[in-house]
Amino acid sequence: MNIQWIVLDVDGVLSDGTLFYTSTGEELKAFSVKDGLGLTAARKSGIKLAIITARVSPMVEHRAKELHFDELLMGYANKTEALRTLCKKYQIDLDSVAYMGDDLNDLGALQLVGLPMAPNNAVLEVKSIAKFISTVNGGHGAVREAVEYILKNQGLWDSVVADYAREAHAHGQ
Repeated sequence: MNIQWIVLDVDGVLSDGTLFYTSTGEELKAFSVKDGLGLTAARKSGIKLAIITARVSPMVEHRAKELHFDELLMGYANKTEALRTLCKKYQIDLDSVAYMGDDLNDLGALQLVGLPMAPNNAVLEVKSIAKFISTVNGGHGAVREAVEYILKNQGLWDSVVADYAREAHAHGQ
């Protein structure tokens, strides 16, 4: 396994898929800090990060900036075409891409990549082609589990753990 990019859907993967609206119509989403730490570890290990989502959301844009994603593709109903565009732009071999999706509109992209992944609560059609299925639902650490799986399989996990242990020791924790 040589995963160089992790590409993620948002609703049902980075969030639990629940949409909250305030009385003024503002949309709210919840994101897992566990997923955030996992994605930071992936980035520190040299893996690039991208989001492909059909929706356009300021919260997703904020989260992508906060976690230093390399690419954010919002408003892409056709995720397969968006993935192809991303790969062409960065000259990415599809075999080096891990993609996590949870629903029917992710099927095309999942079929193209080297490592198709799904959260535990993905639809059956997605789970049937996924090579990795998390034990938890989207928005509740599924991405963190996927990152850990990738880093362990690429022999990078121990150095990630050692780096965090060194940081804690350096700060007297």
